[in-house]
Amino acid sequence: MSAAEDNDKRSAAPRGEAGEAAAAVVAAAAAAAVQGDRDESRDPAFVIVTGMSGAGRSTAAKALEDLGWFVIDNLPPGLLFAMAEEAGKVKLAADKVAAVVDVRSLAFTTDLNAAIEELEGRGVRVRVVFLEASDEELVRRFENVRRPHPLQGDGRLVDGIARERGILREVRANADLVIDTSSHNVHELRNKIVAYFGGEDRPGLRVNVVSFGFKYGLPVDADLVVDCRFLPNPHWVPELRPMNGLDTPVREYVLGQPGAKEFLDAYEEVLKVVAAGYAREGKSYATLAVGCTGGKHRSVAMAEQVAARLRDRGMEVQVSHRDVGRE
Repeated sequence: MSAAEDNDKRSAAPRGEAGEAAAAVVAAAAAAAVQGDRDESRDPAFVIVTGMSGAGRSTAAKALEDLGWFVIDNLPPGLLFAMAEEAGKVKLAADKVAAVVDVRSLAFTTDLNAAIEELEGRGVRVRVVFLEASDEELVRRFENVRRPHPLQGDGRLVDGIARERGILREVRANADLVIDTSSHNVHELRNKIVAYFGGEDRPGLRVNVVSFGFKYGLPVDADLVVDCRFLPNPHWVPELRPMNGLDTPVREYVLGQPGAKEFLDAYEEVLKVVAAGYAREGKSYATLAVGCTGGKHRSVAMAEQVAARLRDRGMEVQVSHRDVGRE
C-alpha cells in the first residue's frame, strides 16, 4: 500500500460546515439505531475508522463509500461528541455511517472514548476499526512520498511513529477489528474492507483465516493463533520441498499424519464455542492465524481445512497465505 493513499487525504470540511457534517453523521446513526425492526446481526450502524498514519485510513474510507456508506473523513473525535446534541436538527436518509478520525493531540483517546460513549448512550451501535502497519513499513511509505509524519515535529520520522503508537495504544486494544496492512497493497486492503462490510444481510461471524511462518513473526491482527509444528515438516521430504500446502501431494501428506485430523476436529469444536461467545459479545469479525515454521506447507494445508470446516458451518470465511513465496 502506498503512503500516498493514506497521506493524500480529503480535506476536512471547513469549520463552519464541520458542525453540520458531524451532526449529520450522528443523526443518521441515531436514526438507524431506533429502527424497531432492525436486525442486530447486520452491519453496525456507525463505524469509526482510525489507526496509524500511513496505514490506509483513506483507502478504507473510499472503500466504504463505494459500498454506499456515508463517510466523513478527517473528523476530530471531540467534534463528534460536541455535535451530538445537534443531531436532532439534521436528517439524513442513511443507515450506514462512518467517520475517519486521526491523532491530532494527546487528548485523542479521551475525546474518542467520550464520543463513543455519547453515541452508544443514544442507542447507536458503534464499531471501531483500527488500521496499523509495522514501523519499518510505515517508514518506507512516508519516505516514498517524502512527507513528514504528522506528529514528528522537529524530530525524526520514527519519533513521530513512536509517539502516535503510544497515543493509540488503548484505542487499538479496545478496537473491534484490527487490520495489519504491512503486507497489503491498496487493492488488497480494499478487498478486505469489502469482505467485512460489503454484506447487506449476511448475519453471523465473518472470519479471516491466515497461514503464516513463525520465523517471520506472528500476524499482529490475529484473534486466535494455533501452532502446526507438531506435525512432520514436508520441507524435509525432497519431492515436497518445492511445493506448498495448496498442492495435493503436500495436502495429503500433512492431513495423513497422526494427529492432524484429531487436531482439526478439536479445533473445530473450540471455534464453535468461541464463535457463539463472539456472537453474544457482538463481535462480528475474527482473524484466525495458523502457523508453522516457514508458512509454506503445514500451516497452508491446515488453514485451508479450518476454513472449509467453518464454511460448512455456514460462516463467511476468507483465506490468505501470508508467507507463501517468501523464501
